[in-house]
Amino acid sequence: MSEGYKEDVYSTSVRAGKRTYFFDVKATRGNDLFMTITESKRIGHENEGPVRYEKHKIFLYKEDFEGFSEGLQKAIDHIRSLQGTGEFRSADSNRKVNREYSEDGFNYSSAAEGGLSYDDHEDKI
Repeated sequence: MSEGYKEDVYSTSVRAGKRTYFFDVKATRGNDLFMTITESKRIGHENEGPVRYEKHKIFLYKEDFEGFSEGLQKAIDHIRSLQGTGEFRSADSNRKVNREYSEDGFNYSSAAEGGLSYDDHEDKI
């Protein structure tokens, strides 16, 4: 644990085009769990000069896990219902995402393959 402040407990990421979503579970010094959800979007291209990343972070605390999960699931279910009417495009029709599957679920391209590593998104404290 970094000087008793917080400890990284679990981390996973989902890569989708120019965006990568990081889900990081952390523990406070009092062993309370919380999650940070970070969207990192690549701005620019290697051929056009320096590449930089725009980041947006949400902190989700344990008392909000259930409500957040329910709200997210309701919104996703409603989107799928609307897409089922044919009036709206499905995610598959918008873009093609290169997905690799592993035993623990989705795994997108690794840092060795030109993707982002965990350290690329974490703000240094």
